[in-house]
Amino acid sequence: MTTCSPLVSIVIPVYNGEDYISSAIESILQQDYPNLEIIVLDDGSNDNTQILLRQYDDRIYWESHRNMGQANTLNKGWAMAKGEFLSYLSADDLLMPKAVSTSVHCLQEHPEAVMAYCDFNLIDPESNIIRKVRPPDFDYRDMLVNIVCPPGPGVFFRKNAFELAGGWNSGFRQMPDYEYWLRLGLIGAFFHIPEVLASFRMHDQSQSFGRGDPQKSDEPIRIIAEYFREQEDVPESILASQAEAMANAHLVSSQLHWRSGRHRQSVSRMIEAIRIFPRVVLKKKIYKLILNALFHRFAHRLLWKVRRSSHLPLNV
Repeated sequence: MTTCSPLVSIVIPVYNGEDYISSAIESILQQDYPNLEIIVLDDGSNDNTQILLRQYDDRIYWESHRNMGQANTLNKGWAMAKGEFLSYLSADDLLMPKAVSTSVHCLQEHPEAVMAYCDFNLIDPESNIIRKVRPPDFDYRDMLVNIVCPPGPGVFFRKNAFELAGGWNSGFRQMPDYEYWLRLGLIGAFFHIPEVLASFRMHDQSQSFGRGDPQKSDEPIRIIAEYFREQEDVPESILASQAEAMANAHLVSSQLHWRSGRHRQSVSRMIEAIRIFPRVVLKKKIYKLILNALFHRFAHRLLWKVRRSSHLPLNV
C-alpha cells in the first residue's frame, strides 16, 4: 500500500460550516482511494459544526481551536499531516469519488510536477450544477502576469514541495491560494487533469462570492508588488513583464471593488492600470473583467432561481 497507494492527507478548515460540512466530509469518505488521512480543523465555530463532527469520530481526525483564520488553520493541518501528498477542501466544496486516485496517479506518472489540479463544477447552494469550469493548462508566466489562478478545488501537491515553499501567508484573506501557487510554481510545474474531479459551491457567504472589504479587494496589488520585491530567482522573462503584471493586478482589484459597491475605488484602480501599462486597453482581459464585475452576481443568482424553479435533480 505504501508504494502503490502512498498516504494522502486532506485538510478541511471549517468555520460555522453546519450547512455543508457533512457533505464535504462524505465526499472524501466516498473516495475509491484506500490510504487517506482526513484532518478536519474547526476554527472556533459557534454554530452546530462540532456536533456534526462528533458523528465522524471513528472515521476522521478532528479538533477545535480558537479562531485564527483559514491560512493559519490550513498551515496547522498540513504541519500535522503524515501524507506524501497533501490537499485541502473548503467546508462547502466537494470531491468526486475518483479525485484522489486520479490525482495521485497523475503525480506518480509525472514526477516533475509538484501539483495536480483538475476541472470542476460550479454548484449552487442546493448542489445543482451551474456550469463546468475548465481552467487553462499551466503556464507560470500567464499565472503571474495575467493574474490567472488555474488551480481551484481538488488540488493535490507533494509534501516536500510544501516544505520548500512554506505555508499560506495569513496576511492575505481574499487570494491566499493564488499567492501560494505563485511560490509553489517556482519550485516545479503544475499538471492539469482535464476531468471534473471537484465542485466549487457558490453562495452568499462564500469567500469568492461575498462582498470584500477594501483591504481584501486590494490584495492582488499587494501580492504582485510583494512578489517582485521579495522573491528571488525570478525568471528574466517575468521580470521584464513587471509593469504588465502590476497593471493586471490593478484591473483585478478594480473588479473586486466594483463587485463590493465601491465604484469610485474601482475606477481609480482601472485608471492606475492604464497609467502603469497603457497597452492594457488593447487587451480583451480588461473588457472581460468589466463584464464580470457588472454581471457576476446577477448571472449566478439568476441561474440559481432557474434551477430552483425547474426542480432539476442534483447533479453532484
